[in-house]
Amino acid sequence: MNQGPEQPTRRLDFPATRRNREPIRAVLQRWLPTRCDVLEIASGSGQHAVFFAAGMPGVRWQPTDPDPRHVESCDAWRADVPTEGRMLAARALDVHEADWDGALDGARFDALYCANMIHIAPWSATEALFAGAAAVLRPDGRLLLYGPFHIGGAPTAPSNADFDADLRARDPRWGVRELEAVEAVAAGQGFRLIEREAMPANNQMLLFGAVKPEG
Repeated sequence: MNQGPEQPTRRLDFPATRRNREPIRAVLQRWLPTRCDVLEIASGSGQHAVFFAAGMPGVRWQPTDPDPRHVESCDAWRADVPTEGRMLAARALDVHEADWDGALDGARFDALYCANMIHIAPWSATEALFAGAAAVLRPDGRLLLYGPFHIGGAPTAPSNADFDADLRARDPRWGVRELEAVEAVAAGQGFRLIEREAMPANNQMLLFGAVKPEG
């Protein structure tokens, strides 16, 4: 029976994701509980999600993205790479949505992971990210961010200064974020920075933990 022409793959391939996935996974393995449910915001192609889910047996990974092409790509990677069910079907979610529960069917998570989003989005996305995390993370939940940051009011490398200028030229609402400003937003939602690690290509991994109430 003639099946017709072969359909092009729906998988997107972002080279930077292939380059940074192993260093990021090494940090995740240290910072995440051995068994946990992780919500990924702005999953993009889904390459991080499928790599982490395949290589971290105790972790169940929920990818999300606002772009239908990215949701489709996530599910294509999920279909093609064995994860033993640890990578869930991708959900459509924009951090600016008021009702994350609706997009996630009320699910709760032990950790939230977000890579390379807050500098390629308006500042309101950073505020929405922490507000959403406060709503869907379980007690003692953790929020992990990956990307470039300015620290102490200055770029960590000349390349980050150039990158910041390029981002702002493309969209004045974008830009490499000040770590201290991100910490202030986190504090407003009950999180504090508990660990930071320098990563390849002048990026940082940040680990925020929920602040326990006194008494």
